[in-house]
Amino acid sequence: MMTRMMTVMATALTLAPAAFAQEASEAAMIDRAGWFEDPARLTQTGGQQVYEAICAACHMPEGEGASGAGDYPALAGNDNLLMPDYAIYVILNGQKAMPPLGGVLDDTQIADVVNYIRTSFGNDFSEDPATPEHVADAR
Repeated sequence: MMTRMMTVMATALTLAPAAFAQEASEAAMIDRAGWFEDPARLTQTGGQQVYEAICAACHMPEGEGASGAGDYPALAGNDNLLMPDYAIYVILNGQKAMPPLGGVLDDTQIADVVNYIRTSFGNDFSEDPATPEHVADAR
């Protein structure tokens, strides 16, 4: 009887982590439900929502940038944002550690996030805002 009880306990201890991991994985998927209708496209709309979903992890929530596994430039006070062309180009094509995002963001999302970073984090580059047509031309 003792051997059978030990076998049952050993089996339970072996299976419990797998069950917990599956539950945690399912919970994570539920938390992200609605982020992607099509996993190949980002579905957030509006510059702030796109920034928070895809940019803030590297460039930080307040656009302060970071260094560690890579160098992620600050967007706050970044004179490269004076005109929208640079940001549009980098978002579409990537640069250094930043992957190209033109395949997962549409023209409106890119224009919105460019305008958001140009007018947030203490930046005041509101002249000549990016438009979806501007992004389409850059593609």
